[in-house]
Amino acid sequence: MPPSPPAHTAREFRQSGWDDHLARHVEDLARGWFAEDLGHECDWTSVALVSAEAMAELDVVARKVGVIAGLKAAAIVARVADDQLEWRPIVADGAVVDAGAVVARLYGPTRSVLTAERVVLNLLGRMSGVATATRRLVDAVDGTGCRVYDTRKTVPGWRLLDKLAVRLGGGWNHRMGLYDAILIKDNHLAAAAEAGLRPDEAVKRARRFVAETFPRERAEATVVEIEVDSLEQLASVLPAGPDVVLLDNMLPADLAQAVDLRSKVAPWVILEASGGIRPESVRLIAETGVDRVSTGWPTHDAPWLDVALDWSSGK
Repeated sequence: MPPSPPAHTAREFRQSGWDDHLARHVEDLARGWFAEDLGHECDWTSVALVSAEAMAELDVVARKVGVIAGLKAAAIVARVADDQLEWRPIVADGAVVDAGAVVARLYGPTRSVLTAERVVLNLLGRMSGVATATRRLVDAVDGTGCRVYDTRKTVPGWRLLDKLAVRLGGGWNHRMGLYDAILIKDNHLAAAAEAGLRPDEAVKRARRFVAETFPRERAEATVVEIEVDSLEQLASVLPAGPDVVLLDNMLPADLAQAVDLRSKVAPWVILEASGGIRPESVRLIAETGVDRVSTGWPTHDAPWLDVALDWSSGK
């Protein structure tokens, strides 16, 4: 059995959640989504075939088993489409549903319901797909003590929604962007080496920079992480006191050795494995004793969840 992982660092990456800032962000995005779908005109099919006075209620149905995410965001999308639309969630964000489950209902002027349909379904399909994929990874590492983190490999403009979907799927958020953590990657080290700076010195310089630049509360909360790709590099940076060391593309046997080395030299340092982690490999990696895995698979490679809008049965 691998040694028990250390307590997770008090310095944690900022975690996403639904709030007023995200609600305003979704409203801004929704205006762009409808501009993309309608141009400067309208849904001519609905205008041609549906009376302006007609009203309808449609069910939002999950066609497959999955984790539903994006219901709160969809309510805002519906309001942007037409403030007469009523969005009625049936389940909560993060709920696991069976195929055929009604997850929400959309009621209002039929033309507006049909206009909002594709934008709402795109949102729910994308976010629920990310959440479902994340849950698959989280379930795969259950019992190991290892956490599943996302990456910045997100759809441009969608990062906050992608990261919220990861959280709703049971995963954890890595840094939101370049602004909210120190992550010294291979190209930073290459640039530092040009100036004669070793990896351990880069960690110390970064720590000093944070302490001297940010207010005390922010400095104490800012994660300092460094990426290494060999056991030799790990041994050199552990004494420098990073909060997290990212073990990039290491084989499971090397990861297990990295855990042993960390436990002997700096047991308080968090070890994060990354690089090509997918559902078929994540359990093996977690069982090496690393504290975290970070993967872009849920946000750049996982399929959308099939969600549809069906004429309501009235039940």
